[in-house]
Amino acid sequence: MTNQEPFIAGAAETGSTQGGVSRRSVLLTAGGAASLAVVPQVAAQSASESKPVATMAKVRLAVNGTRHELELDTRHSLLDVLREDLGLTGTKKGCNQGACGACTILLNGRRVVSCLTLAAMHDGAKVETIEGLEKNGELHPLQSAFVEHDGLQCGFCTPGQIMSAVGCIAEGHAGSPDDIRFWMSGNICRCGAYPGIVAAVVDAAKRV
Repeated sequence: MTNQEPFIAGAAETGSTQGGVSRRSVLLTAGGAASLAVVPQVAAQSASESKPVATMAKVRLAVNGTRHELELDTRHSLLDVLREDLGLTGTKKGCNQGACGACTILLNGRRVVSCLTLAAMHDGAKVETIEGLEKNGELHPLQSAFVEHDGLQCGFCTPGQIMSAVGCIAEGHAGSPDDIRFWMSGNICRCGAYPGIVAAVVDAAKRV
């Protein structure tokens, strides 16, 4: 074996070439460049695949006695339909999780939190909101009672409180202050106007 043979053998094992560039480094560089070229394509493909596709549905609602025929995104809540599509902003969006009661309305005569109610699931339903309580320019007895008994402070939760109280009375659950507190416990007043609210419902229950 000559003195050059060990050098040649070593070069064959490591894949070295003249100038100090190895076959390994060439392959790694080429592979990295190829993978970087693929990343934007994969990201773009993933983004297009994950983008939600809206499904529309025709929904008929009778809101405060007025009939509406709407084409709605099936993901829209009844709260958003009332506020954004019909312009009835009296119903408030509070927690948007069904925990505060600010969005309470009557759906076919029953109290519901409209933020958790999909409008598309209630085709043909009868909806009552705070805007529908006034008749011929006169306030509903509950609206008047809330004013008389100071059943509000900031007023944000008041539409939901009043609609819940309408349902509470209609259900026969307003027989006593304790009953009212229990059956309206899902309606939160962050201002703490509960004494006035209960007094207003007790008073209004005698008028309706």
